[in-house]
Amino acid sequence: MIAPSSHQAWLFYSPLARQAALLKDDLLDPVDQLLDDPALVDLVRLCLAKRSPRSNRTGRTGMAPDRLLRCCVMKHLKGWSFRDLERELRSNLVYRRFTHFDADTTPDFTVFSRSFALLSPAVTAEIHQRVVNLACEQGVAQGQKLRTDTTAVESNVHYPTDSSLLGDGIRVLTRSLERIANECTAGALEVVDHGRAVKHRLLEISRAAKSLTEANQHRMRDSYQKLMGLTRSVVRQASAVVQCWGKGRLKVVGKLLRVETQIGQLRHFLPLVEKVITQTKKRVLGGDSHAVDKVLSLFEPHTVVIRKGKAHKPNEFGRLVRIDEVENGIVSGYQVLVGNPDDSTSWMPALEQHQASFGRAPEMATGDRGFFSAKNEREAEALGVKKVVLPARGRLPAKRVEQQKQRWFRRGLRWRAGMEATISTLKHPFSMWRATYKGGLGFERYVGWCVITKNLFSIARYQVRRRGHGQVG
Repeated sequence: MIAPSSHQAWLFYSPLARQAALLKDDLLDPVDQLLDDPALVDLVRLCLAKRSPRSNRTGRTGMAPDRLLRCCVMKHLKGWSFRDLERELRSNLVYRRFTHFDADTTPDFTVFSRSFALLSPAVTAEIHQRVVNLACEQGVAQGQKLRTDTTAVESNVHYPTDSSLLGDGIRVLTRSLERIANECTAGALEVVDHGRAVKHRLLEISRAAKSLTEANQHRMRDSYQKLMGLTRSVVRQASAVVQCWGKGRLKVVGKLLRVETQIGQLRHFLPLVEKVITQTKKRVLGGDSHAVDKVLSLFEPHTVVIRKGKAHKPNEFGRLVRIDEVENGIVSGYQVLVGNPDDSTSWMPALEQHQASFGRAPEMATGDRGFFSAKNEREAEALGVKKVVLPARGRLPAKRVEQQKQRWFRRGLRWRAGMEATISTLKHPFSMWRATYKGGLGFERYVGWCVITKNLFSIARYQVRRRGHGQVG
């Protein structure tokens, strides 16, 4: 059952509440008023109501929509984990007042985790659009100017090597097999723990990889073959267990639901582990390092390799995200891209999303050299953009050089440079450098809430600046 948004105050908490109201937070207080918007709370309430057919009236009382919304903002502002969020809410009066918990008991971190997962990427996008509309209503964003860029956001994975992926595959398959064996009759399923052998193989591979001598390379290939042999044996046993379960031949004496859960885990991980074996064989034994759709993580299979030309980090493992920004630091649009496409393919989607949000094309649109193409310029002008600021690449003709020296073009380039600061702000104060939610959908939710939180604080800071100049009451 969904808890109401109006919360009954405790009588004995009233003296403490008056003292807590004196504790001011210059960062949170302006955002507190923005989050009182009924449309934002209604979007969260409608999402919670869809959890089951009668979520509004039956079941245990869950988190109130306004509290869930504020906890999401708080978590992404501070970059906390769910455990950190629980601990800070339990011990800080300012945070309790901001999230409307006051004297009530704060939930366990698992409640936060499950509740946040209910806010799907579609609902997150609707909440983001409502925040952008708030910025328009309050005069923070007019949609006259647009700048766009792409950036790599890391997945929550370790550095992917073939040996570590094989080790992960053996570990997760063995774990599920052991849990299935615990629910079967004694001796029905014998599971061998290869953890010790896997650790030795991984150590051998890491030591041999430190030198490129022929002897070490031969030693490394031998260790890889032994590790792949262990992985194949575990894969064969897991496949046999899945087949026995499908035919009803597995003798289960424990809970069938636990066995069904672990069978689902095996069905999920088996194709991934088999793909890891194939790509390892091609690279180590065949010398082919250009595997198509390479698996970089068993737990975040949506992860791809992103090369942005950074000297200190040539390879990044995560997803490419497009960020669109308008006036006063408002991120009007975002999109998690598939694969590692060229930036020029993201130009028109950015303009189309801007037109959908503001009802018109921007007066000026700008991006870096990666977005340039003659086709992009023509299509932007056809859409109604008066000033298209895209610096060309390569050797430029005299006419193009003259155009890029014009004052409006140089002003657009200077304004475009602020996009780097926006991306840095999203990644560090708002924790978008690494997405910690699980799965591809979780990745999109994480990016969306980082953008929503950043926009809320951009609106709040703009209002504070205007009050400082005496422009609003």
